[in-house]
Amino acid sequence: MKAHQANLFNSITLIVIGAWGAAATSLNSMTALIPVVGGILLLLCQNGVKNENKTIAHIAVVLTLILVVGLVKPFSSALSDGDNLGALRTGVMILTGLLALGAFIKSFIDARKVQS
Repeated sequence: MKAHQANLFNSITLIVIGAWGAAATSLNSMTALIPVVGGILLLLCQNGVKNENKTIAHIAVVLTLILVVGLVKPFSSALSDGDNLGALRTGVMILTGLLALGAFIKSFIDARKVQS
C-alpha cells in the first residue's frame, strides 16, 4: 500500500470511527473528538502526501504518530473497564495508524534509495 493510500484510509477511519466513539460517549468529553480532528487534519495533508511533498508527508507522519500514541491510553482504559466495543474502536484506529506509519516509513526508505 502506498503512503497516500494508507493516509487516506487512516484519516477516513479516524473520522468515521472517532465520530462513532464520540457519539457513543454522548460527547461527555470533548477529547473524544481528537481522533476526528486528527483525521480531518490528515485528510487535509492528503494532496501533499500524494504529490510526495516531503514537508507535508513529515507533518502527516508526526501527526499520525501523536494520534497512535494518544490512543493507547483510551484503548487500555476500555480494556480494563470491560468496554469491548470501545476497545475495538480504538484498536482499529491504532491499527490503521500503525499501517499508515509503516507505509510512510517504507516510502521514505524507497525515496532515500532512489537518491543514492
